[in-house]
Amino acid sequence: MYRLALEQAPAGSRLHAVGDEGVPFLEIAEAIGRHLDVPVAAVPSDQAQDRFGFLAAIVPLDNPTSSERTRRLLDWQPAHPGLLADLDLGHYFA
Repeated sequence: MYRLALEQAPAGSRLHAVGDEGVPFLEIAEAIGRHLDVPVAAVPSDQAQDRFGFLAAIVPLDNPTSSERTRRLLDWQPAHPGLLADLDLGHYFA
C-alpha cells in the first residue's frame, strides 16, 4: 500500500491502510485482556480520569477509520489479518 501511495496517490492525499473499519475500543480491550488473563470491566466516565489519566479523553471514543477511499484510489486490498485477528495470534503477549 505504501508503494502504491508513493507511486499513484495525488500529492496531499490522506490515506488509511487499515483492513478493519470501526473496531470498538471495548473489543480491543477484551482481546488484550483475554491474552493477558486480565479481567476487562467498564469504567464509569466519572472515574475515567483517575484510571486512565491523560488518555481519559480518548478511551471512550470509537474512532471508526475507513480505507474505502484508499482502496478505490489505489486499487488496493488489505492482505493481512485485521486488528482483532492479529491480536488473537498472541505474538504481542509473549
